[in-house]
Amino acid sequence: MRRDLLGRIQQIILFVSLLLLLVIGVLGAQSAGLPWASGEFLTGLLPSLPDRPRVVLISGHAGNDSGAVCTDGAGDVTVMEADVNAAVAKRVVERLGRAGNDVEIFDEFDARLDGLVADVLVSLHADSCVDYSGYKAAHRDNNPSPADSQLLACVDKAYPAATGLVYHPDTITRDMIDYHVFRKIDRSTPALILELGFLGGDGPLLTGSPDRVAQGVADGIECFLKPAAEKP
Repeated sequence: MRRDLLGRIQQIILFVSLLLLLVIGVLGAQSAGLPWASGEFLTGLLPSLPDRPRVVLISGHAGNDSGAVCTDGAGDVTVMEADVNAAVAKRVVERLGRAGNDVEIFDEFDARLDGLVADVLVSLHADSCVDYSGYKAAHRDNNPSPADSQLLACVDKAYPAATGLVYHPDTITRDMIDYHVFRKIDRSTPALILELGFLGGDGPLLTGSPDRVAQGVADGIECFLKPAAEKP
């Protein structure tokens, strides 16, 4: 065991020594003006890494208020929308991060939204405490881009497949279509607002199975980020 330890130490010392010799050699070559030691030349030898898609999630109502609040018969709070949104957003970040995306969570009125340029933005919310069931999603209706429409199509395919929820278009409001974030971000950023379900009728899913909900959101975003030939 001691011999193995000494061997590892010798390997480390050898590696550090070779690294120091390499650095000294490059610095000497740069001082001598040799072209192969220039920063541009060395950078050109390294393979370029692909850009990581930038995904922004808005955790609905975060940093501002609690959103919808459900209570029981005694008037005690049972669930708050902002908590549901945050739990799902955290799980979406974990899934998309493992897939190689650069994912951030923003507050509802985050200052970084002004002029934001990203590959995709999805704002996560949950609907009221009424005994309805279903999800709904909307992009800006003021001349949506083809990318906006494609993002919505991907979410409409992936989210119900993962959650079992049906589309509930009858309760899409003007506040969704004219969502304040749509007016702040750069026009080139594909974006939508997603109501994950109703806290009333879909409460067991939203609070008891946030992983399923997050999977539906992540699948929709990954569908959108695929090359055009692989999209539905």
